[in-house]
Amino acid sequence: MKYSPEEVLEYVKDEDVKFIRLSFCDAFGVQKNIAIMHSELERAFEQGIVIDASSISGFGDEMNSDLFLHPDPDTLALLPWRPEHGSVIRMYCGITYPDGTPIECDTRTFLKRAVDAAAKKGYSFSFGSELEFYLFELDDNGNPTVIPHDHASYMDIAPSDKGENVRREICLTLERMGIRPESSHHEIGPGQNEINFRFSDALNAADNAMTFRTVVKTMAHRNGLYADFSPLPIKDAPGNGFHISISVNSSSDSSDSDNDNLATMRYMLAGILEKIEDMTLFFNPQKDSYLRLGHNKAPKYISWSHENRSQLVRIPADSHGHARAELRSPDPSANPYLAYGLLIYAGLYGIENKLVLPEAANINFFKADKSTLSKFSQLPDSLELAKRNASSSDFIKNLVPAEILELYCR
Repeated sequence: MKYSPEEVLEYVKDEDVKFIRLSFCDAFGVQKNIAIMHSELERAFEQGIVIDASSISGFGDEMNSDLFLHPDPDTLALLPWRPEHGSVIRMYCGITYPDGTPIECDTRTFLKRAVDAAAKKGYSFSFGSELEFYLFELDDNGNPTVIPHDHASYMDIAPSDKGENVRREICLTLERMGIRPESSHHEIGPGQNEINFRFSDALNAADNAMTFRTVVKTMAHRNGLYADFSPLPIKDAPGNGFHISISVNSSSDSSDSDNDNLATMRYMLAGILEKIEDMTLFFNPQKDSYLRLGHNKAPKYISWSHENRSQLVRIPADSHGHARAELRSPDPSANPYLAYGLLIYAGLYGIENKLVLPEAANINFFKADKSTLSKFSQLPDSLELAKRNASSSDFIKNLVPAEILELYCR
C-alpha cells in the first residue's frame, strides 16, 4: 500500500504508536534497526535520523561514521507481537551520507536502481520467495542447540510434524503485516519448514523476504525455538534453499500475446544462465553454501527444464498459465536486494542481446551418469572460486559497487 509521510504521521497519532523502528540491512543482508519515539518521526521524514555506522560492516569507520536513515513511508507495517497500547511500527530506510548521497553499500538503493533501469527499457520484473528454515530446540539458558524440533519429513502432519502451530502463527503474523502467505508445510529435513508467499514487484518482494526472516525468528523464539536460515544447519541433511521465482513483463509488446511474453522470458533466462557463475557469490555467500549445492535436491549444474527439480532453473507447472522461472541455487544467507537486483540486470542483458536459450535438459541430474553430466557446466564448487569469478567479471564490476564487491571477496 502507498503511504505519504503525512498519512503515516496521522496513523501514528490515531493508533497510539509510541515507537518507530527504522530498519535497514548491511551489505550481507543482516537486518539492523534503531527505534525512535513517535515525537521524532516528523524530523525523520524531513531530515533523516543520524546513526553511528562505524560498527556496521562496509558502512564507514570512526573517521566517517555519521550516516542518515530516511524512512520509506510505503513500508509502514505494524509489529503485531508488540504491545497494543503504545504500539510499534516499522519502516525500511534509505541510507545516505550527510550531503544526501546514497551510500555505496545501501543494497536497497542498488535494487531500486535495477528496477529503474528495467523500467527505462520498458520492462518490469516480479519475484516470489521460498525460504526454507530449520526449527531447533533451545537449551535451559535459552541458547540454540542442534536438536531438531521434530523428526518429520516432507509434508508430514501432526503429531509427527511439531511445527504446524509455529507456521500458523508465522502466517497469521505475516498476514497482519500485509504479506499474503500462499502455503506452508514441513520440508524434508528434521525440523525443516517452508512457507511460500505471493509474487510482488522487486522492491516489495525483497522487503517481504527481510520481514519474513524477522517474523520467523520472532515467532520461533516465542515458542521456545530457534529458527536457523543457514545454508546447511545439519551435516548430511538437506540444506536450506532460497528458491527465487521470477517473471518479466514488457510494456512495449503491442500484442501482449503469450508468445511475446514467452520469448521475452526465454531471453531473460538465457541471460541469467550465462551470468550465473559470475553472480553465484551473491546468491551463496557462505562457505557452507557450497556444501549444500549438488546434494539433496540442491542444483550443481547450469541447466534448465520444465518442472524438473534437479535443475538449476525450472519452469513450474502453473494452473493459471503464468510464465515464470524458478532459480534453485540461492540459499537464505543471500541478501535479497542484491540477489533480485543482479537477476534483473542479467535478465535485461539476455533480453537486450536476444540471447538464445540452450535446449532444455530433460534429465535427472541426481541419477545421470558421468558421461551425461560431463556435457554441462557447473556452478562454482567453493566460496573461493565464486569470489574469483565475481572479482574477474566485468558484468559484476560494472554493476556492483566496488565497496560491496570488496566486502564479499575479502
